[in-house]
Amino acid sequence: MKRVIVFRNGSEVDGKVLLITHSLEELLNAAGNKFNISAKRIFTAKGGEIDDIKLIRDDDILYISAGEGFIPLGPAAGEATAIAQPESIKGKIKNSHWVTLNVGGKYFTTSRSTLVTKEPNSMLARMFAEGDNGYLMTPSNVDSQGAYLIDRSPTYFEPILNYLRNGQLIFDSNVNLEGILEEARFFGVESVIPQLENLIAGSQQTRDNLPLSRRDVINALIMTPFTSELRFQGVNLAGSDLSRLDLRYINFKYACLHGCRMNGANLSWCCLERADLSHAVLEGAQLLGVKMLCANLESANLRACNFEDPAGTRANMEGVNLKGANLEGSNMAGVNLRVATLKNANLKNCDLRAAVLAGADLQNCDLSGSDLQEANLRGANLKDAAFELMLTPLHMSQTIR
Repeated sequence: MKRVIVFRNGSEVDGKVLLITHSLEELLNAAGNKFNISAKRIFTAKGGEIDDIKLIRDDDILYISAGEGFIPLGPAAGEATAIAQPESIKGKIKNSHWVTLNVGGKYFTTSRSTLVTKEPNSMLARMFAEGDNGYLMTPSNVDSQGAYLIDRSPTYFEPILNYLRNGQLIFDSNVNLEGILEEARFFGVESVIPQLENLIAGSQQTRDNLPLSRRDVINALIMTPFTSELRFQGVNLAGSDLSRLDLRYINFKYACLHGCRMNGANLSWCCLERADLSHAVLEGAQLLGVKMLCANLESANLRACNFEDPAGTRANMEGVNLKGANLEGSNMAGVNLRVATLKNANLKNCDLRAAVLAGADLQNCDLSGSDLQEANLRGANLKDAAFELMLTPLHMSQTIR
């Protein structure tokens, strides 16, 4: 990308600053649009015609022709002499230390040294570089207040101006960094560009690591047809509020649902294999046919949950960690809890008819008031487990097979 200053052939006023990236045709089209002519030829300040973009360097002064030959400007052409300013503003800008800019309708007043000192190669510095009789080129048109018009966003320009003032990049948290970066590139403020790129990369990484919110999940539910499988496999949903949502058939395998609030949610036939649901709240949730193999539900709240499917599909919670979990009053008839860890869990008043608890760790587990009829407890660790007020005598459960 190259930055050039162009004038109409035979003129040394109303210069335009253009950025070119690919070809001479691009420069001719841009210049033709600026001067409202059919641009066909490009000349250097000394009259040499340019036929290859490789001959153009940054900040070259070029003259655009509609096909006619080069029109000399006199002995001072192309040299660092001041371009005459319009009489209406010449007295205002000559040797003036202060400059007022009208950027997208917002006024900014700053010193000329701020614009030209810190970034001498920037577009702003070139616009306000000063000679004996005023600025070397006419920066831009002026409005009725004498402010120079710049057609850019004031929101993104302000941080760039502040950077030129004090050398520090300061911006409001609600301002888009990509917009500031684009402004820095446009004005050629090169020293701040790496800093902005690093900030953008860091903020992008931070956003990627943030857990999804309730709104994110609802948007996904709305956009996904019921017949299609919705996957949140490995997704971070820690701390999200998913209460009372219909989450049936969703794949949450390996997902992080730590501390998630899912009160009254319908998680029937979901895949929660090896998911982290520690300290999650699932009180009153529907968990028919759920797959929770080796999931972590340590200290989770599953009070009054329903696992029993009238159609006969069994919830599979084999190897699940329910250490310290609260399942009081849950309907867990037929649930597969083989080799599960239920140490210190609260299973009071649970319906565990025909449940598979073979090899499960039920140490210090409170099974008071639970129904264990036809439950399989073969090889289970029942040390210090509480069985008060059992609805079915323990000998009626399948303790040995």
